[in-house]
Amino acid sequence: MNIDFKEQIPEDFSPTSKVWIYQCSRLFFLSEALQIEEILEEFVSNWKSHGATVKGYANLFFGQFIVLMADESVAGVSGCSTDTSVHVIKAIEKQFKVAMFERQTLAFIIKDKVQLLPLSQLTYAVENKFIDGETIYFNNTVATKKALLENWLISIKNSWVANRFNFSVSTIS
Repeated sequence: MNIDFKEQIPEDFSPTSKVWIYQCSRLFFLSEALQIEEILEEFVSNWKSHGATVKGYANLFFGQFIVLMADESVAGVSGCSTDTSVHVIKAIEKQFKVAMFERQTLAFIIKDKVQLLPLSQLTYAVENKFIDGETIYFNNTVATKKALLENWLISIKNSWVANRFNFSVSTIS
């Protein structure tokens, strides 16, 4: 699986640009992905904050993650403009019958594909060596372009998961 997403992130956005990541409950079909790309393109081209055009970016990554970005060095993003982005994601949820706001499901790259794991099953997955400290984790909590580029896809041992579940040297190997 090619996990190099960085070349798709616009270089002309400030490193402090705001980022929101929405993880889908399943992989989108190709036909759905094409429709979603159109929806996102339409949204970004009309994204406003208090009448000012938001320098925005949106893309579907790995067929399962929608990444929105707003460069606030051009125009600040207010509560209302953030709300409009949430409405677009909720519309995608409804249209494609998926969940985009499930925060109790974590995403990993396992056996060369994106795998979702309920937080409640994380201990079991570690104990049974389905995942370990080297497993790539999608850190969807990143909030800026800089963090997206540096900390979105990280080894579990470098994430909050390691602290919460006490990964030890014996567990990681």
